[in-house]
This record gives sequence, C-alpha cells and structure tokens, in this order.
Amino acid sequence: MATVIDGKALSKEIRAQVKDQVPALEKKYGKTPHLVVVLVGEDPASQSYVRAKERACERAGIRSTKLTKDPSISEEELINLVKSLNEDPDVHGILVQLPLPDHIDANKVIDTIEQKKDVDGFHPLNIAALQIGTPGVLPATPKGIMTMLESINVDLQGKKALIVGRSNIVGKPIAQLLLRKHATVTIAHSRTKDLKKECLDADVIIAAVGRAKMITGDMIKEGAVVIDVGVNRVDGKLIGDVDFESAKEKASFITPVPGGVGPMTIASLLQNTLECFEVLESK
Repeated sequence: MATVIDGKALSKEIRAQVKDQVPALEKKYGKTPHLVVVLVGEDPASQSYVRAKERACERAGIRSTKLTKDPSISEEELINLVKSLNEDPDVHGILVQLPLPDHIDANKVIDTIEQKKDVDGFHPLNIAALQIGTPGVLPATPKGIMTMLESINVDLQGKKALIVGRSNIVGKPIAQLLLRKHATVTIAHSRTKDLKKECLDADVIIAAVGRAKMITGDMIKEGAVVIDVGVNRVDGKLIGDVDFESAKEKASFITPVPGGVGPMTIASLLQNTLECFEVLESK
C-alpha cells in the first residue's frame, strides 16, 4: 500500500517559509513583492486558478493584482499591456493566465514578458536556461514535482523515470530537472506503442498526459513512485491521469488528485515571485 504524498501539507510548509521571508525582503528593499496576474475572458477553470493564486499571495504577504480583460481584447492590446507591466518598477512578477482566446497567439504574449518577471518560467530564455543548466526561473509545476520527490528522499540517480506527456509546461521541463538528478529519463505520450511495458519498467512515473485514469495499477511495478499531474473533470469530479485506487496497491509513494501536485504548483509560484523580486531589486 502506497504512502500518499500530501501536496496540501507540503505546500503549506512552503507557503509558511515564503511568509517568513517577506518581512526581511521588505525591510531590505523598502517594498513588497508584487505579482500581477492577467486574466482574459471568463473561463471557469482559469478564474478558479487565479482566485487560488490571489489567496495564496494574500496569506503569504505578497501583494497581488488581478487585471481582468474582456475576451475581445486584441493581441496587440494584450502585448502592450504586458510591455507596460515590464516597465513598471513596482511589478516583480507577471503571469498571463492560459489558455487565451483563439485569436491571440499565446507564444507571442509569453515572449513579451520580461524574462526576470516571468514567474511561470515559460519565457524562451528561461526554458533555454533550464536546458543548459544556467540560472533562470523554473516552471512552477515541474519545480513543485521535484520538491515532492525531495520530500520523500527518493534517490533518483540511475533510476528509470518515465514521463507520460510531452507538453512544454510539464513533460519537457520535468525531464530536464530529472536529468539534473542523474535519472535515466524516457518521455512517452498518447501515441507511444506498448505504454504498459514502458510503465512497468519505470522506477518513477510522472503522468501528465491529460487522460483520466490512463495509468492503471497493472501498469505499475511494485514499489514505483507515482506522481499524478493530470486534472480531468469527469461527472463533476476532478480525476487524475492515474487510477488512484488500483495504483496505490502497487506504488511505494503516490500523489492524489486533487490535493497533490496542484497545491505545489501554487507554492512554487510564490517561491518564483520572491526569486524574481530579489533578482530585480538587487540590480
């Protein structure tokens, strides 16, 4: 029976650490870290995510501002808004909530964000820094996953790590972070042939493909660590990419959905905001 990695409890510890750091930073630099979130449209999931981020900032003592824009906003107007935030010395972190309306190229918008204010870690220069191992802002979800793995003291050196999913947000960046820890990394996806065989060979499985209960207990070898990044809404409930009930019988450690990776993403976002603040204010 697997031990559940409690993302809520671990994120609470991180948020408390962030809260303890803020007063010292305010005293040192004479200002409060400030995160601005840009929300375009009325997507319910995006609104929920943004509210959670606002609450987390408030509890940690970080100033947060939400800029809500009509979904009819043009790409040029949104880019100009981001540019104005780049130039504002009192803004230390910028997050444009995805997804954006179809008429807006999300890559262009992300590319516009000042690298040192990119708390999501999606800017091409931050992705490049991740690839070559130089300092940069790490994407929040992969950063949170690594914190969870560190919390259970798993030795990744030489271990076989399978990532199911190849997105720019999770799959590709977590592969780089696992490589830094000397894991042997394989990236699988929805078109991988014999996914079960790949899973059964893995010491660590990170499921981030976006298909409810795609990874079942019979696909997991005894004692594997299973990190479920999936968030799928089925019959009004949040379901992960892993069939939790069957998987927990085989895994040594497993994350739940909800209450696993999600809270860690927000905690990592707070850490990134402080990191951006220090980089900008110490110039």
